[in-house]
Amino acid sequence: MANLEQASLEQARGPAPRPPPIPRADEIALFADIDGTLIDFAATPETVEIDATLPGLLRGLHAVLDGALAILSGRSLAQIDTLLHLPWLPVAAQHGAELRSADGRITREVDDPAQLDPARAALTDLLAQCPDLRLEDKGIALALHYRAAPQAFKTARQFADVALACVGPGFELLHGDCVIELKSARVDKGRTLAALMTQVPFIGRKPWMLGDDFTDEYAFAMAQSLGGVGVIVGPRQPSVARYALATVADTRAWLLRLTRHAARLRSTG
Repeated sequence: MANLEQASLEQARGPAPRPPPIPRADEIALFADIDGTLIDFAATPETVEIDATLPGLLRGLHAVLDGALAILSGRSLAQIDTLLHLPWLPVAAQHGAELRSADGRITREVDDPAQLDPARAALTDLLAQCPDLRLEDKGIALALHYRAAPQAFKTARQFADVALACVGPGFELLHGDCVIELKSARVDKGRTLAALMTQVPFIGRKPWMLGDDFTDEYAFAMAQSLGGVGVIVGPRQPSVARYALATVADTRAWLLRLTRHAARLRSTG
């Protein structure tokens, strides 16, 4: 299921998802995206605002889950650590191209950033024609953002197609929420979730994945194929995820209930 394509997603979609129940924390491994899931979107990735309670909420979750908590994000590892200030937290950054395991070991899916130079040059020239679009250079990936100009989606798609043609095999385009990313075809959140589920402390638990857009569908599908659950956040429908939360605030409230429910079970157990 890790290589889920759009056609497969269409076939996998069932009834509209419903709000998730509160599971037993000692039975699940929890995976979560950041933007659009734990924090609200902003005009640019650099201008997001972090709720002051979020790091504490994640620390509490990490404790009640016995460490079986990981972030799965398209952001770089450095960006995630700057946002969350939790440099020990398991993280799969850039869709899994950068992976920090529970033991703190960091591995990277090595790609030579120079392979993207032809795409960089092409996009730089093309963006001069459309200043409303914004290029984010992640070194081993290029993200073309159009959140500030949603009407420029078709132009962004055309520019992204040109960039992909410049680099040839081994790369692919990944569409997200107001972003198109040129990245390695070897990584996605589904593959990464599956890899983490073979490691301590995730092994033997049921994976629950919280995310908000198409880039998370790979992880929803993988989690559910492994006997777990996908939870989509926000209004984007339909999805392979079986459960849904309406807003980022609802997601944080659900996570807080999960933490408190686990703490009560421990205190009475």
